[in-house]
Amino acid sequence: MIQLTRLNNTPLSINPDLIKFIEIAPDTVITLITNEKIMVRESVDQIVARIVVFRRALLADISAVPTARIPPGDSAGTLNDFLAQCG
Repeated sequence: MIQLTRLNNTPLSINPDLIKFIEIAPDTVITLITNEKIMVRESVDQIVARIVVFRRALLADISAVPTARIPPGDSAGTLNDFLAQCG
């Protein structure tokens, strides 16, 4: 989630995966994939920068996840062993 500010100074968290596009008209307007429009105080550049930081953090978390191989012909016991290795 990225943190933004509505025009009335109310904080707002938005899932950037739901953003369809961002426009300046003259305020910054975010259109979600549901076609809901949200006006915020931040500029387009600030929003894009926050999305980049958010995505980098996700990728850093993914790369930190331990990996293990499940052998071909996996059985329930092997799957349990795999899950034990991951967690």
